[in-house]
This record gives sequence, C-alpha cells and structure tokens, in this order.
Amino acid sequence: MRKTSFLLALLVMHGAAMAEAGFGESRVEHSLAADINPAGLTAGEIRNKDGQRRAVVYRNGQVTHLGTLGGTDSYTTGINAAGTVTGGALDDNNRWRAFRWQAGAGMRDLGTLGGSSSLGIAINAAGTIAGYADIEDGSFHAFVHDGERMTDLGTFGGRNSYATGINNGGMVVGAAQLDNGYRHAFAWTASSGMRDLGTLGGRLSAATAVNDSGMVVGASETADRKWHAFLHDGTKMVDLGAMIAQGQSYATGINAAGDVVGTIRYRDNAPLTFVYKDGRMRIHPNRNGLYETTRITDDGKVVGAHYTGHRYQAFSVPSIVDLSYKRTSTDYLLLALLVLMVGWCLQKGYLHWRYGLLGKPTAY
Repeated sequence: MRKTSFLLALLVMHGAAMAEAGFGESRVEHSLAADINPAGLTAGEIRNKDGQRRAVVYRNGQVTHLGTLGGTDSYTTGINAAGTVTGGALDDNNRWRAFRWQAGAGMRDLGTLGGSSSLGIAINAAGTIAGYADIEDGSFHAFVHDGERMTDLGTFGGRNSYATGINNGGMVVGAAQLDNGYRHAFAWTASSGMRDLGTLGGRLSAATAVNDSGMVVGASETADRKWHAFLHDGTKMVDLGAMIAQGQSYATGINAAGDVVGTIRYRDNAPLTFVYKDGRMRIHPNRNGLYETTRITDDGKVVGAHYTGHRYQAFSVPSIVDLSYKRTSTDYLLLALLVLMVGWCLQKGYLHWRYGLLGKPTAY
C-alpha cells in the first residue's frame, strides 16, 4: 500500500507541475484572464467560493485589486497598452456600472444612457470605451465613451443592441436587434453610423472583435440553424465554421495580423480552442487548449482560462502548438514508475488467484 501511495503521489505532483496557472488565488477560488496588453499586464478577475467577483490586473506574480464603485463585485473585460482597464462594477445601490480604471486615478463610473446600469466591454489605445447601457425605457443600447461623454449607437429598429469590440480607428462592433427581434452583427463608425454585416444564411449573428484593418469576427447562425464562427473582411462574411468538421463554433478574438481565435463546442464534450491563421484552421487538443478562449494578442498569445480541479484558472497558450512530443527525463522516470506499479499489481493479482485455487502455502 505504501508503494502504491508513493507512486500515486509522484503522478499527482507531475500533473500539478504541468498545470501551474492563475493569479495566485487560493485553491477554492477561480480566475479568468480577459485581456493582456503588450507590456504583459493581464486584466482579469478572481472569483471566490461564494461567487463574488474581484477585478484585478496581474503581472510577474503581482496582483492589483481594482476595487468596486461601492458595491461588492467587479470584473474586467479589456485593457489597453497604457494599462487603462474597463469592465463592470457594482455601485452602492447594487447596480452594475461601466468603469474606467487607471493606476493612480482609480475607478471612475462612466454613467448610463438614462437607465440604471451599464457595462464596459472593450477599450482602444486612446482610452475610448465601447459597451452597452440601459436607456430610460428599460432596454439597452450599445455605446461608445470618448472620455467625456457616452454616445448611443442605436439599433436596427429593435429594442436592444450591445457593443463588444473597438479598434484604434474608433470602429465599434457588436450586435443590434432588427424590428423583427432578431439580432445582427454590426460595425459602427462616427462617419457612417451602424452597418448591418448580415448572417451566414440564418436569422442571427453577433460580432465580438475587430482589428485595426477593420476585419471583424464573431458567430452567425447558418441556414440549418447551427452556429459558425465568421470573419468579415470588409465586403463579405467568410464561414470559418465550415472548416471545422463537427460542433458549433464561435470566434472571440482577432489580432493585427488577422489571426482569429475562438471556441468549438460539440455535444457535452469540453470546449476546444481553434486558431485560424494564414488561411489554415488549427484545433488545439485539450492539453494545449483553453476552456474559455477570450483574446489573441499581436504576439500570438491566446488568452482565457483552463478548467482544472473543478475550478477555472487564468491561462494563456501560444497560438501555434507543436504537436510533436519531446520526451524528457521526467517522462522516462514516470514511465518506469508506471511499469513498477503495473508489475506490482500483476504480482498481487497472481498471488490472490493462486491462493484462491490452492490455498495459502503452509510453512514446515
């Protein structure tokens, strides 16, 4: 029994060494990386066992808690190169409010469009923030906040809209309802307003991110009522999901080079990460993927979270994974331990079988 316990302990230690991640949170807490800037400063959240969320920024083992607007919870959604962060925080009336956070200045409430709540979703290099906010009648509209005021981006004739991304040229993307209630992906600029990006043949679509070239990604329903990731190149919507054999796909991020990341969901299986790069679709195996995929940086980091030990941990992986496996001395040691364990189990099984047939030998 002691030998078995020792071998199992070594196996667990080996697995733990491979799965280091997170923001240094306790073993009963969760973490999620929402975005990372070129300096390596990561914006994310830590969630305790009661579900309370705390907005944080993290770099080199140092965690900075961003606080709230007087309430109990907050979380981040985006960070720019200057380290300015946006997201949502509860105020002292327990209402979610979009915020802008800067080191030294703290957290600032961005207000609403006449209603009670708002959320910041994306931020560009100039510090312009896109998100959505309640209006007076209780519906919500996409907004862009330039640091001074919040602008209502409207809808396609329906009640609601929301913004999910903004590039450095000020183009905002998201989804807006038509007068029939279905929502379509949109791209908005100050000069041309809101443009409908269409669908992949279905009723619904939503944009999630945009790069500085104006390339937009998201997900759309197809004619057969499946969800496929898409890339809109400015003139047409390209079906990325058609390059994936099975499952529903959702694009969540795009970088300056046009590399796209997202998630594949197939039945009840764990989600898989995909990367569309140089015209090729790559699907990361579970050991190299993320349970939640949020962004891809310009230097090729895919940001999100692993799901291990019944908890989320903030994590990033490279966009190109070397699937060839190079054995190390640790692997050979582990293999030897497994062989010893199997041999020990076979020996015990054989003895139990002999005793069952012949009885235990008697010593003379």
